[in-house]
Amino acid sequence: MKKKSLLFFSSMVLFLLLAGCQSKNTGEEQRDAAGESVELTISAAASLQDALTEIEARFEKEHPNVLINFNFGASGSLQQQISQGAPADLFFSAAEDKFDKLVNDGLIEEKNGIDLVGNELVLVVPKGSKVKSFHDLTEADKLSIGTPESVPAGKYAKELLEKMDIWNNIEEKVVYAKDVRQVLTYVETNNVDAGIVYKTDALISEKVNIVDTAEENTHDPIIYPLGVIKDTSHPEEAKLFYDYLQNEKSMDIFKEYGFKGLK
Repeated sequence: MKKKSLLFFSSMVLFLLLAGCQSKNTGEEQRDAAGESVELTISAAASLQDALTEIEARFEKEHPNVLINFNFGASGSLQQQISQGAPADLFFSAAEDKFDKLVNDGLIEEKNGIDLVGNELVLVVPKGSKVKSFHDLTEADKLSIGTPESVPAGKYAKELLEKMDIWNNIEEKVVYAKDVRQVLTYVETNNVDAGIVYKTDALISEKVNIVDTAEENTHDPIIYPLGVIKDTSHPEEAKLFYDYLQNEKSMDIFKEYGFKGLK
């Protein structure tokens, strides 16, 4: 009788242990299946805003547990923020020198970076403007460009105007902006006679006309490097979005917004 009781007791203990393990494994499997929500911060050039917003919507449908938060701005300002410790998982710059600064400082590993897309520089004016080319800027009252020290489009614009040998004649007329979107706003609201922006920004506005396009040899190449921040808290998810931005559909979206694929 005692042997039977002991056998029954042992069987019950074994059953409970197995049930507990099964319950634990089931719970772990459910958590793995559901996934924990992760938020990524992407510091990206302002000119990428529309294309990235569309790509983000597609990505989050396919990966609902990864939430994307964008920090849009001038590439120089974003680079400084990251250098000073601001949280970021990826950096998508509109200038190679800003990106290279983070690589050289060890904040982005070169193997986790790529030159992804390119752009063009154009002259935009309010509808009905008499300005028809870059050469006409000497007759304009006000011209807006991004601040060259922090806004890559502004740096390229200054290089262009110096190459054309008209910078010294118009420098006093220049209204500087914090990024290309602000330049576009100044033109849309008739606060300036013309602005120099990326082609991609000009294409999204119905309030301006593109009247001239800069030749590629008049400024440094306009290249947008993308990279994963070395100290990201979510390396797997950051790499997932990094790779997603390079897939065929994402590249098609970039091209729809006027970017040139470089990969």
